[in-house]
Amino acid sequence: MNKDKIFKLAKGFRGRAKNCIRIARERVEKALQYSYRDRRTKKRDMRGLWIQRINAGTRMHGVNYGNFMHGLMKENIQLNRKVLSELSMHEPYTFKALVDVSHSAFPGNKAVPPKKEGLQILL
Repeated sequence: MNKDKIFKLAKGFRGRAKNCIRIARERVEKALQYSYRDRRTKKRDMRGLWIQRINAGTRMHGVNYGNFMHGLMKENIQLNRKVLSELSMHEPYTFKALVDVSHSAFPGNKAVPPKKEGLQILL
């Protein structure tokens, strides 16, 4: 890369990394490596977040995540995890219907009572 492009990419860096070409080149190369790596880890992190949200939603209805997904697969309901997590947060009645369909499709879904939290433990 030429000098102008290096300095353009190094804009906002601290110290001599923004105006000394040798240091700026090293910092820009490392920054590009980080951005390449983190574009992939962002996908992993988002998938994990979606799974956590789905799991929280299904446990409110007495089913765990694995059995819920297995029941959906048995019923040939092809919704991805991103959509399911959005449904669990913003459309609770639609998500409850999906949990019921999954529960009826897979007999291994045992009705587990939801956990009691806070003051409900004492009652």
